[in-house]
Amino acid sequence: MAAKRKRHHIKSLSAGRPPTAQRPRSISRKATKALINSHHLLQKKKAQAIAKGDHATENAIDAEIIALGGIEKYQLASLQGQRLDRGGDTSRILMEWLSPLTSVIRPSAANRLRMLEVGALSTANACSRSAVFDMERIDLNSQGDGITKQDFMKRPLPRDDSDRFDIISLSLVLNFVPDAIGRGAMLLRSLDFLKQPKVRRSSERRDLFPSLFMVLPAPCVTNSRYMNESHMVYIMNTLGYTKVRSKTTQKLVYYLWVRESIPQSPPAILKKMVLRPGKSRNNFAIMLRVAPG
Repeated sequence: MAAKRKRHHIKSLSAGRPPTAQRPRSISRKATKALINSHHLLQKKKAQAIAKGDHATENAIDAEIIALGGIEKYQLASLQGQRLDRGGDTSRILMEWLSPLTSVIRPSAANRLRMLEVGALSTANACSRSAVFDMERIDLNSQGDGITKQDFMKRPLPRDDSDRFDIISLSLVLNFVPDAIGRGAMLLRSLDFLKQPKVRRSSERRDLFPSLFMVLPAPCVTNSRYMNESHMVYIMNTLGYTKVRSKTTQKLVYYLWVRESIPQSPPAILKKMVLRPGKSRNNFAIMLRVAPG
């Protein structure tokens, strides 16, 4: 029997990913980038202050965020990337990868796949329109019908396999988690909500499900001191995931990971290590702790 996993306690994801808005006004590319970078830096500093119990610094950072226009301005910037002129709907890539299924699974079929979309922004993206999935959408600060307001890290654990999913989408979500330990905890928690790897319902699905669709800003993998492609694969392999699809563009990196086994035993502890030195690198990292309880 697999050893129980000890989960690292982390703060609410609301410390990282901002709430969303429904009708963003246009923001220039330069202004969007500057605003997002400023907020990312402030959110990182805020997370550090919270961890230290430094309320004075936390309050000062909140004041800086307000001075930048508050979270509303950040909402506009974060949603701007979902517009077609900024890359559009990331789930289009997933549907391209799953295109053989679209001719197999009909809208009225009882065996449609269950999908949990974490950080959902829309009920009309490619996944929602495909009729391949029975969708469940959650977001930290949902403002639209069809998207439940919920923190994935606080979502009640499934009672049995009927509550689990064939696929989970973490599209531009992991990068909003404010610290490396929290990102690892999110990836570990994804296993609780996916169906067991032994569940195979048809030959068309056996190579692609249960799975995790992940999208990150490309620099998280291509320009980080602590992350590169091989290290990302190693982390995911440690969790029992195997990479079956990937795509890298100038802005984004897309992955489809299939869950094929339980997390490695004996337990692994993956800490930050410098993989790509240089002053121009970012600090994106994932610290994974899988330990017996």
